[in-house]
Amino acid sequence: MGKTPKKVRRVVLDTNILVSALLFTGELYKMVDLWRQGKVVPLISRETFEELRAVLEYPKFSLAPDEIQAIIENEILPFFEVVEIRRNVRGVCRDPGDDRFLACALSGSAHFLLSGDKDLIELKKYKSIRIIKASEFLKLFE
Repeated sequence: MGKTPKKVRRVVLDTNILVSALLFTGELYKMVDLWRQGKVVPLISRETFEELRAVLEYPKFSLAPDEIQAIIENEILPFFEVVEIRRNVRGVCRDPGDDRFLACALSGSAHFLLSGDKDLIELKKYKSIRIIKASEFLKLFE
């Protein structure tokens, strides 16, 4: 019997993790089940949402506008908590674009930031937020 989290975890998923969870049926699809079951509260900000929407529009995913809208309406809006960025983060990550995920996590009092991005993972922690790979996070629910 594996470890069972004692409380609902507040998490920020970087865009690559979120897109993989939403569009593919691999291991990361388990994240969708976690938020549907209320075991995690995924957090998203306007800035991280705009990036997600732009990525979903990439030609390589071949998603029609109505498919993108369905993903947003069925998987994002009912389950994600929208965070207003109250605490900006600048200059923490090597890639300045990654700071938006730290700002979302910080402003939303996240427990975890899940990423596959080497620059974020190398930080390991930002303030009280643990930065780990999604696969490591999923082990908490086994």
